[in-house]
Amino acid sequence: MRNTKIVAALMLGVAVATLGPVACKMDGTTAAVAGTSLGIDPAMMDKAAKPGDDFYGYANGNWQKTTEIPADRSGIGGFYIASEATDKQLGELMASISKSNAAADSDEGRIRDFYNAYMDTAKIDAAGMAPIKPDLDRIAAISDLKGLSQEIGGSIRADVDPLNATNFQTENLLGVFVTQALGGDGVVPYLLQGGLGMAEREYYLSTDPKMVQIRGAYRSYIETVLNQAGIPDAAAKAQRIFDLETKIAQAHVSRAESEDFQKSAAEWSRADFASKAPGIDWDALLNAAQLGQQQKFAAYHAAALPRLSALVASQPLDAWKDWLIFHKINANTDVLPAKLDTAHFDFYGKTMQGTKAQRARDKRALAAVNESLGDALGKLYVDKYFPASSKTEIEGMVGNIKSAFTARVEKLDWLAPDTRKEAVNKVKTIEVGVGYPDSWKDYASFKVSPDNAYANKQEGEKINYAQQLAKIGKPLNKREWWMNAQLVNAVNLPVQNALNFPAAILQRPFFDPKADAAFNYGAIGAVIGHEISHSFDNNGAAFDSTGKMRNWWTAADMAKFNQEGAALAAQFDTYEPFPGIHVNGKLTLGENIADVAGLAAAYDAYHASLKGKDAPVIDGFTGDQRFFIAFAQTWATKMRDEALRSRIATDGHAPGMYRALTVRNLDAWYKAFDVKPGDKLYLPPEKRVKIW
Repeated sequence: MRNTKIVAALMLGVAVATLGPVACKMDGTTAAVAGTSLGIDPAMMDKAAKPGDDFYGYANGNWQKTTEIPADRSGIGGFYIASEATDKQLGELMASISKSNAAADSDEGRIRDFYNAYMDTAKIDAAGMAPIKPDLDRIAAISDLKGLSQEIGGSIRADVDPLNATNFQTENLLGVFVTQALGGDGVVPYLLQGGLGMAEREYYLSTDPKMVQIRGAYRSYIETVLNQAGIPDAAAKAQRIFDLETKIAQAHVSRAESEDFQKSAAEWSRADFASKAPGIDWDALLNAAQLGQQQKFAAYHAAALPRLSALVASQPLDAWKDWLIFHKINANTDVLPAKLDTAHFDFYGKTMQGTKAQRARDKRALAAVNESLGDALGKLYVDKYFPASSKTEIEGMVGNIKSAFTARVEKLDWLAPDTRKEAVNKVKTIEVGVGYPDSWKDYASFKVSPDNAYANKQEGEKINYAQQLAKIGKPLNKREWWMNAQLVNAVNLPVQNALNFPAAILQRPFFDPKADAAFNYGAIGAVIGHEISHSFDNNGAAFDSTGKMRNWWTAADMAKFNQEGAALAAQFDTYEPFPGIHVNGKLTLGENIADVAGLAAAYDAYHASLKGKDAPVIDGFTGDQRFFIAFAQTWATKMRDEALRSRIATDGHAPGMYRALTVRNLDAWYKAFDVKPGDKLYLPPEKRVKIW
């Protein structure tokens, strides 16, 4: 569940038994039902740990001690557990589809042919570099700036991943994201910085010894790829590519600047590109990108665009051609000969993330289908695995939590009346999608080859790009989905004032229709509250109820809000996963605000669902204890050191073991576990952050 990736202006996300008498009914209220599940997993707990000293260990200590990270993973936790269950379901579905006799021009036929071509590694190896050769030859033939600009424009693809938009690290020099302009006046293309083979500019610029080591490995990896692809003079070309990419990194705006979209809402006309960012042949680039007739753009990384454009004109043409060839290969190693695929994993999996083994090919094939034919597979998935009763129940919980959040806003004495009115209106008008979209994408124009995995991947990217470009100039669809139904995640869309909760997250450890209400409100309820709260975090609060970015706050209101945000950032700054390396409270602030406010709203909604009755004690746990343990267990997290270091350096989400400690800010947690002054996690009442 992720944050601040443009529709975090643009999109904000979360980036997780014995029997008893209480369960959620379909309307989200509670009723006594014999035989309902406790929900929380006592086997995960270390009851010897003192909750007030180590609440994460209390909720997850035994799991932490006994769980091994799978060799093909850089970490494990609640999202992994739900994803594995989803992959198993999808695997069963794909076993049937792969042998289907469906027509090639049906969605089932497209999925079958795409999947089978991806799985046929013998045919991929036998084809060698032949499938990609026309693309590499075209790049090699570039002879001038116009041709270079055309190639850059023609390689642009749309970012349809809400988790990556403002930090768009496409291997193409530029990326496009399509949604409503931040000023609220129409759906436009956002032009975004890209061009890096590593995930973040700091990998190129940091003096940290670990980063320096990774840079050396990346330089070697570039040479390996060129050698294995049969590109002559690989060593010299690898150095030119690496040097150029370092200049690209220097041209980028920083992660902090990228996520401050209030300073990134530049609107450029078609003519502005030539005057504000000279160097690129913008006519050639935009025409090749199918944007030649577009007159209005959101220049999201406006400070980076002139610097990137200047590099295109100033750096040697041969260096750019080398760079384009490498990235064309690097972006497609999974559908090229196995030696390239293995080299790619050795760097990106082992070196960057500490992963020990490549994921099984069938799981990677599923991921590839999800990327290129996500809605087609999603429709088949929900038809088989997502019951209407779960959709109804979650919609009831959403209504309860929205009501609880509204009540919390109405009680805030520090909000001015007009600010409070807009905040309440914003909650009440949030569009909530549960399970799957109202309508599915059309893949009729997608011609899938039964024996060319490379061609299928390229065509899938082009289809996705065309689907995004088709939105430009049309009214904003507030019900648009940005995630596949079979994805374990959730997202807030401030520009749409909307939320998506895909079907795949609506299972354990986040949701269990047979579980006690305390569990479901503490687990999926906190996720729902988290996503609602993103509309009011340090980024989402900049948007009004219509999705327009405007200041609807008084100066005094904003000062109070920022004061609480600073206190929460300081709280997370104290967490130290490695000696001298701390969680970045400012970078993770949006997610942490959403956790605090969302958990508080879910707690209120849980108690409202009891309708004045006392929650039962089940297996010795009170309702409040089950609620808080459920929350902490969704954040069970075990990561390899490499992955944890990367998370701290680059991710807007604090690691899960620290997100579980959000409970420190709720008064009810102290009462539930008898947490007293002197306990390590104790915060005096005045230090407990209460946002919304």
